[in-house]
Amino acid sequence: MIVVRFKVRCQPGKSGPLISAFKDVIKASRPLEGVASFDIGQDLADPDSFVATEVFENEAALDRQEALAEVQKAIALLGEVTAAPPEATIFQVSSSRPWG
Repeated sequence: MIVVRFKVRCQPGKSGPLISAFKDVIKASRPLEGVASFDIGQDLADPDSFVATEVFENEAALDRQEALAEVQKAIALLGEVTAAPPEATIFQVSSSRPWG
């Protein structure tokens, strides 16, 4: 299992187009084969920041998701709206279990 954490901070007042692009990414990503979970949220302490938590069954699923036209559109938009380079970490998870 692969977990990706992606964080981006927009320039003040420029988050609107990225929110729209992220909505398209979510809609296209969630039904893909091998995508276990895909969420993007706005940071409550910093409304110009967004964090994506993406869970994939394997590398092939991650590659399929990254190849989506919606993802490529969002990536192209980052250079126009971000305040700093995005942060991204890929975690290789060997096991998981429900919490609680």
